[in-house]
Amino acid sequence: MSEAPLTATEIEKMFTNEGRYIFARWARPIAPVVFGTDDESLNVIKDAFQTVASLADMRLAETDPELGANFLIFFCSDWSEIRDVPDLDRMMGNLDALVTELDRTGANQYRSFAFDPEGAIKLCVLLLKYDDDMAQLSAQALATGQMAQALLLWGPEAFLEKSPIGIIEANNMAIVRPSIAALIRAAYDKTMPDTASDKSHALRLEARVKALMEDADV
Repeated sequence: MSEAPLTATEIEKMFTNEGRYIFARWARPIAPVVFGTDDESLNVIKDAFQTVASLADMRLAETDPELGANFLIFFCSDWSEIRDVPDLDRMMGNLDALVTELDRTGANQYRSFAFDPEGAIKLCVLLLKYDDDMAQLSAQALATGQMAQALLLWGPEAFLEKSPIGIIEANNMAIVRPSIAALIRAAYDKTMPDTASDKSHALRLEARVKALMEDADV
């Protein structure tokens, strides 16, 4: 799967929200817990999560010292089911309004992030409505794409035109697209900050993405 490295302009757009450049990454290990799926799918999902997390040189944790689990994934068949999840309204505010809006827009996924005092990601709540579109993806492909979108605070337009994943035809397995994988690796470079609000950050990412993809000969 061949791709050109992302430019600074493209990267800047991927981390722009309401006209502002807002970058954040995790500064702690991710401890996921998945609700609403069977054991077989759960094992596939967690394996895919770990594969994607390794792009950030990160291993999944069993627990987070502060929160217990800090990446909460809820599967449902109808958004109304979300209202019945215990304590979810305490983490996400006005849950009734959110459910109404998700129904109105026909969305099948929603991510909510919380941050530590320095601005790094400390919690992600992922809501997934298992509709016909989502049913077309394997559990491995679904998990690969969702973890890629949870590793960084992407802007709302980051993946509107193109998915973060690609499918290898030989084995029908999903991978994070090379350009996005390189961007995640660059974003988690130990010399890079956990948060950034200056667009010059995109230039630093561009240089690292280009070097990573040249080294990999993508």
